[in-house]
Amino acid sequence: MGFEDMKAIIDFAIEKEKEAADFYEGVSKEESMLGAREMLREFAQEERKHQALLERMLTKGISESLSDYKFQWIKDIKRSNYVADMEYEKGMGFNEILLVAMKREEKALELYNTLQVKAENQDQKDIFKMLCQEEAKHKLALETLFDDYMAELGD
Repeated sequence: MGFEDMKAIIDFAIEKEKEAADFYEGVSKEESMLGAREMLREFAQEERKHQALLERMLTKGISESLSDYKFQWIKDIKRSNYVADMEYEKGMGFNEILLVAMKREEKALELYNTLQVKAENQDQKDIFKMLCQEEAKHKLALETLFDDYMAELGD
């Protein structure tokens, strides 16, 4: 799979979650629209929660850290699957910010799904399954926000 051990896997995932949180926090500071700023901060907080859960896995172990975690199927409405890659630019409209965020969550979900398939044992599979579920939740939330926002505009 390309990782030396479980610690390397968890460290990799922690870095990905930090990167996502930093993205949302950075964009929130540049955003002038209050609703968009708050939404971005909330997503940054979610990513920090994932980071904390992963860090807990390093000290408490995977089984104990995931003992209360509820695995469930998250619906994928696939809005971002039909959107070209976009980079965030200051001054983007709210719908464009949502598109950028949706695409980022889609890519994270794809990455964790790929890693889950390549996982070598159940602990590895559980880590990536949990991360897939969390990214799928974010993707669905962003896609739903996008649909609702566009509906309000009459599109």
